[in-house]
Amino acid sequence: MHHQDRSRFAAMQRVVVMRHGDRVDHADPLWGVNNPRPWDPPLTDGGLLRASTVGDRIRAAAAADGFQIHRVLVSPFIRCLQTAAQAIAALSPIKVSIEYGLSEMMNTQAMGLVVSQVAPSIDRWFPDISQLEAALPAGSIDHSAEPLYQEVPKWGESVWEARSRYASVIKALADKYPDENLLLVTHGEGVGASVSFFEPGVEIYEVEYCAYSVLGRQQHKVVGSEQGFNNLRVLSTSGPTGIHYYYTTPSPAAVAVASSSEVPDH
Repeated sequence: MHHQDRSRFAAMQRVVVMRHGDRVDHADPLWGVNNPRPWDPPLTDGGLLRASTVGDRIRAAAAADGFQIHRVLVSPFIRCLQTAAQAIAALSPIKVSIEYGLSEMMNTQAMGLVVSQVAPSIDRWFPDISQLEAALPAGSIDHSAEPLYQEVPKWGESVWEARSRYASVIKALADKYPDENLLLVTHGEGVGASVSFFEPGVEIYEVEYCAYSVLGRQQHKVVGSEQGFNNLRVLSTSGPTGIHYYYTTPSPAAVAVASSSEVPDH
């Protein structure tokens, strides 16, 4: 990227948070029964195609909005690694690394009964990171990137703890790479948290496969001419990118419109 392009993009940082594609065990419920790693199903062929298609869509939408993705961070689960690999093909050249903090919710609600029965005896959920990286395009891997989480979260976290983890990791990654626009490839609850934690008064009711949110924050001058950022806010809306939600309280935009349309007292 040319220097003038980077300086132009630096005024607004974007963070795109994407769910993985269609997983094979949802198409074949018996897949995990005799599989030695029932918590880590790959994508179906349709899931690979969907991931590629949505990667193209993200690239086109970003270009239309005047920015590009600089870096991909991805959950270690194979369905996310495969999704990221498809998206990277649409976004190249780009840097990618694995972030354990983007992992699936480590509980029965997300993993199911089969996994919950073996979870207490699992010492290592995943092989070495070099083996995980084999699922990603070799030329794109950033080996210098240090993950926020050195391993997957502990088994038994609550849904609320997992959602809070996702929100804190999203914010921490944005802070870690303040001059870059990010694509985070994670799980359904992570995408839901990317909206519900950064858009007050929202109730998520569906996150489709490969759904994604777009968050952004404006860079601003602070004391001493250093750069600072406002808080992340949700730029995408319910529906078009596969996330569906409603407001339990009036949305900020609706409040602003209502306020601007009020007739002043005379």
